[in-house]
Amino acid sequence: MTQDKHPSGAPWRNFYGRFKGKGLRKSQEAYLDQDLEKLSPGPVGWDVNPDREQIDLKSLFVDRDVWLEIGFGGGEHMVHQAAQNPDVGIIGCEPYINGVAMLLGKIRESGAQNIAVHPGDARDMFDVLPDNSISRAFLLYPDPWPKKRHHRRRFVTPEHLEPLSRVLKTGAIFRVATDIPDYVRQTLEQVPRHGFDWLAERPADWREPWNDWISTRYEAKALREGRTPHYLTFVKK
Repeated sequence: MTQDKHPSGAPWRNFYGRFKGKGLRKSQEAYLDQDLEKLSPGPVGWDVNPDREQIDLKSLFVDRDVWLEIGFGGGEHMVHQAAQNPDVGIIGCEPYINGVAMLLGKIRESGAQNIAVHPGDARDMFDVLPDNSISRAFLLYPDPWPKKRHHRRRFVTPEHLEPLSRVLKTGAIFRVATDIPDYVRQTLEQVPRHGFDWLAERPADWREPWNDWISTRYEAKALREGRTPHYLTFVKK
């Protein structure tokens, strides 16, 4: 019989991205050693929380609304949002350790006090977040997996959208930014199937960035290469 769990109790979840790229600078290694643990949202990983007990958001952010950024890249958007919204707590998930190190440097520079960081898969975070606990979520320039046979690896699939829908509050906003037309297609096809309405009444609603948007390095690359960003906004029903 095929096993569907790791010996630790964790489900077998394939991960297709990178965990680490080129070598880290000494300053980045210092950020990871000195800052990462104290910015933890709580016991998320299966090695420290095999029973998948829920993390205590109240002890983390008191009574603040909690936002979630899925795959924060280099962290520029999350730090921007934290600075603009000091009354909100923001959790970021990113398995690419180089991006985590970049974020930690930006947090130091900004002095933001309302960020928690999970250096791992967002699916593990979904396991331990309480139902109806997140007020806003961001999915910004996710890995496009352009080959058709790889589309099942995209975030906008039931494996990810079902738990995302569960942890979002009714009325929560879910923002998706991408420069890949087929990712737009799949997003508009799949997200509404999991309890969301698309908030668009005119072309500007997906062609123009949000009022509080800060362009990321991924968007800058897309624009340099002639691709058109799309900004999709959904609300949890």
